[in-house]
Amino acid sequence: MAWRKHVLIVAALAAGCSDEPPVAPESPAPPVPGIKAARVAPNPTNVLSAVVTARIVNTDSVGVRFHLLAVPPGSGDLAPAVAVSGDSAVIPVLGLLPDTVYVLRALAFGGVDSVAGDSLVFRTGSLPVDLPRYTAGGSDPLPGYVVFAAGPYGLVIDNGGRVVWYRPFAPGGPGLNFMAQPTGRYVARPTTPDTTDLDLWVEVDPLGSIVRTFGCAGGLPARFHDLISETDGGYWIMCDETRVMDLSAVGGLANVRVTGTVVQHIGPAGELLLHWSPFDHFAITDLELASRVGNSVNWMHGNSLDLDADGNLLVSFRSLGEITKINATTGAVMWRMGGRANQFTFSGTPVPAFSRQHGVRLAAPGVLVLLDNLGDPSASRAERYAFSAADRSAQLEQSYGPVPAVVTPIGGSVQPLPGGRFLVTFGTMGRVQEVDATGRVTWEIGGNPGYVFRAQRIRSLYNPGLGLTR
Repeated sequence: MAWRKHVLIVAALAAGCSDEPPVAPESPAPPVPGIKAARVAPNPTNVLSAVVTARIVNTDSVGVRFHLLAVPPGSGDLAPAVAVSGDSAVIPVLGLLPDTVYVLRALAFGGVDSVAGDSLVFRTGSLPVDLPRYTAGGSDPLPGYVVFAAGPYGLVIDNGGRVVWYRPFAPGGPGLNFMAQPTGRYVARPTTPDTTDLDLWVEVDPLGSIVRTFGCAGGLPARFHDLISETDGGYWIMCDETRVMDLSAVGGLANVRVTGTVVQHIGPAGELLLHWSPFDHFAITDLELASRVGNSVNWMHGNSLDLDADGNLLVSFRSLGEITKINATTGAVMWRMGGRANQFTFSGTPVPAFSRQHGVRLAAPGVLVLLDNLGDPSASRAERYAFSAADRSAQLEQSYGPVPAVVTPIGGSVQPLPGGRFLVTFGTMGRVQEVDATGRVTWEIGGNPGYVFRAQRIRSLYNPGLGLTR
């Protein structure tokens, strides 16, 4: 039998040395995404939106395609897909019309495939009777929406003036200031009837749910005028600190409650990273004499914050008519622009260059925009300054005011926009306008929308921080 064993071995070797390539086993087909179940529910904070919840399998993300019941499915819109958490996903559907029936279908995405779920029929509710209505338009507006506070609401309108998103803040409203943040959420500082509590800032997501709160360290009350929420969870906040001072030697009274604006940087874990107090850096005589009299003195009145290109902080102090740059690490004052302690030489504008200003923002490195409330007592104006910190110079590059002129002693903002445009609100005078680099009004809210402390243009309802310029 030895010969037979030899033949079998040779045959096996010959088979292994075949010129034919080995046949690879077939790869299993990729798993197909699927939707086990889906449902739609109203959003309790906003009848212009809906919430779709989907249970899924083999899915990376889930979106929603929706259309009016009365129109063909091909003409619908798509709510952006959200990431899956476990075996389910919650998808906001925003910007809907009131009292309207829609058909919605969840879309599951996995790899290169997508699968649609069953049709869901949903009817939106009626708008609140006290929700403001607006008209708006212009020859050449930027795309997107405009965010501001109105009465008890934080709201968003489209370029035609239609309210497309809102969130009530009962009973005291959002505190005049409702704004989008780079985090993709909105913030407000609502007030409560209790005068003894600390009114905290709140952060709300695109569905209007409160997801976190912000406050000042050390029990100080927070100012409503501005806040910077950072993507790592930290934030910059302005706080009020009040001390009793003897101002009799500088034209005031002996026992005066002096309120200064403290700036704090709070870290992601709630740790205090910076506490900057004007009592450590400024003099009470930086405030004009006429404002130092009385039993209470509003020394600083900080009303806006922004981060410079180098990561340091710009703060606007209305009472001083000053913009201050503060080192974000050490708290050292780097420079002071405007007011009695001004360190800059201005050109192209009378002195004072600006007064009682609001809405200071960095439009580009070395370029500031602001609302000059009372530099000219007969006309408030949006202004753009090019400045050099190295030689302490500032040049007025652009100045815009409506015709006829308006004067807002308080409030207002300027938001820099792409292409040299800006969005300006004239505070108590109820003017909100988008203006291009030549001074041409490209869009505005019609009539008088009331007191708009700050307005912002955003690009997306689903991610208000997308491409946001503060």
